[in-house]
Amino acid sequence: MSRQPLRLAIIEAVSVLEEAGVPSPRVDAELLAAHLLGIERTRLGLVPLVDPAMVDAYRAMIAQRAKRIPLQYITGTSPMGAIDLAVGPGVFVPRPETELLLGWALAFLEQYDRRNPVVLDLCTGSGALALAIANARPDAVVHAVELEPKALAWARRNAETRAREGDTPIVLHQGDVTDRGLLASLEGIVDVVVSNPPYIPEGAELDPEVIDHDPHSALFGGPDGLSVIKPMISNVARWLRIGGAVAVEHDDTNGGQVAALFSGRRVFGDVAEHPDLAGKPRFVVARRVPTQREASRAKPVPAAESD
Repeated sequence: MSRQPLRLAIIEAVSVLEEAGVPSPRVDAELLAAHLLGIERTRLGLVPLVDPAMVDAYRAMIAQRAKRIPLQYITGTSPMGAIDLAVGPGVFVPRPETELLLGWALAFLEQYDRRNPVVLDLCTGSGALALAIANARPDAVVHAVELEPKALAWARRNAETRAREGDTPIVLHQGDVTDRGLLASLEGIVDVVVSNPPYIPEGAELDPEVIDHDPHSALFGGPDGLSVIKPMISNVARWLRIGGAVAVEHDDTNGGQVAALFSGRRVFGDVAEHPDLAGKPRFVVARRVPTQREASRAKPVPAAESD
């Protein structure tokens, strides 16, 4: 059989995805074509003709996407920062919005200027934030916590891949980030905490790609979306060293509540809300400040006056 125009295959794919209600049919059609061809999406115009076997494989991928299977499950990867992560059933797919939290963390570490900073990623899922930070800051000592065994397996797989690529290995822990006894060895020594925890209020309407495929335990944070964040903040307070900082992603309906949770604790200052690219509240940052008792302990004792 003769080779076929790639452009026509993509036009057909866009039509199929539009009919299926996929939110971004052209982008997804082009990304899947680029993935199959092993090229950048911007270079699709340089491939006028493709083999019939490629068209058949492409149509099969489009049929999967039309069933509202996440694009990242079909390609098997999802980006975060400068790295790609393996994802699939059983793990939360990293979202582009979290790139902003990553950018904040890297900027803070640059300004913070501490050698070998200790970083802690809570609810790491695929290991996205932890591994992206380890890639950008090879001097950092990065710990990551995940509760669900399936997600932890994906994080371990990604960590092993990144280590083979030459990145500094991270330390993975299985545990509940709301557990008051978790990681006692890190108390008072963490420089940056980042977290993309379960934060969607129960009952929220979600796209099929999310509700049918992302693990529910990675999505929902109780009736108000704060059932994980509220108790997690107490742990963050004991892990952070004075001067360290935290960033927590949240649902766009409760940015004010998350900021208030941090502001209500005397150990946190410089609380600030950050929007996503659409202008919606997306994550809150805060800095660990000394309590009066800690400040008084840090003050030098004045020398006794001589008679």
